[in-house]
Amino acid sequence: MTSLFGLGRDAKTFRPRKSTPVGSKGLTLKRHIEATLGSGNIREAVQLPPGEDLNEWLAVNTVDFYNAISVLFGTLEEFCTASSCPVMSAGPKYEYLWADGVKVKKPTRLSAPEYINNLFDWIESQMDDARIFPQQYGIPFPPNFTDVVRTMFKRLFRVYAHIYHTHFRSICSLGEEAHLNTCFKHFMYFTQAFNLVDSKELVPLQELIDQMVS
Repeated sequence: MTSLFGLGRDAKTFRPRKSTPVGSKGLTLKRHIEATLGSGNIREAVQLPPGEDLNEWLAVNTVDFYNAISVLFGTLEEFCTASSCPVMSAGPKYEYLWADGVKVKKPTRLSAPEYINNLFDWIESQMDDARIFPQQYGIPFPPNFTDVVRTMFKRLFRVYAHIYHTHFRSICSLGEEAHLNTCFKHFMYFTQAFNLVDSKELVPLQELIDQMVS
């Protein structure tokens, strides 16, 4: 059975990875991310490199964070089903309703896998739209780009919250807990560095965040 990123599931269960945006500049920034992450200092790795454009930095990192969480969720396909997770939740106190403002305008209760797959479809549609995520260096980002990124991060956080609250035992059985924790820690350092998720949204995992990011 083929493994992907060290995770023990067949690669055919995973969504195709999204490509790095903004052309050669995006690849340069991606190499910077990989180099600084390799140093082991996550707090330093998330900082905007001197002289670089904030929107380009947000774009490249957003694609990477999306790829990471989509791979992780792909390993849980057999555990996160409409019957086992009939609502998208983070423990008994927090339930998330789906709306994208286009196809679904009224917040709607969905099972967790439906919610997450709709979310991934929505994120990919934004990333595939060159008016939002330019594919060539020098093409301007839209004025509301930061708002788009903040919405993505808020919703991606909910996927982490669901995984930790509902599927952590399965994550451990698959031997993925270290990878999950590393991905989430990186995600939270970046989120905090650029104020991408409101504090009230973080409450379902606040205790974990306080332990990881101090």
